[in-house]
Amino acid sequence: MKEYPKWRNFLLEQLARREAAIDYLHITLEEYQADGDTSFFLKEIQTVVEAQGGAAEVAKRSTIAPETLSKILSSEEAPHLDTFATILKALGCRLSIEPLKAEGCDADRVDVDTSAAPIEGITSEMVLSTDNK
Repeated sequence: MKEYPKWRNFLLEQLARREAAIDYLHITLEEYQADGDTSFFLKEIQTVVEAQGGAAEVAKRSTIAPETLSKILSSEEAPHLDTFATILKALGCRLSIEPLKAEGCDADRVDVDTSAAPIEGITSEMVLSTDNK
């Protein structure tokens, strides 16, 4: 009888390829947006990190210490957006914004207030930085 590899080993082997890892992260993010399960989402990112050489290897490609990266991914809380963007960059991808309309959701039809209100403490003298270094 032919012996098949264990699912986890097969998954890690597949996710070692950058394109497969990005596709996997995309699907994982879609699932997170549907169910809001942060701990599951972070576990799947941790799986990709493991497949890409582990926390120590991915940390070398970022400004995050390996211990900190492991702590972030094993937490029940979502990381700050800049931390998440740093992790994704180390994995060779980035966040992007897509219109909901592309997924069949039209903000004009939904009973949602999409107007922007001024934030307290923001003055006209404050300048928006466009330097994205």
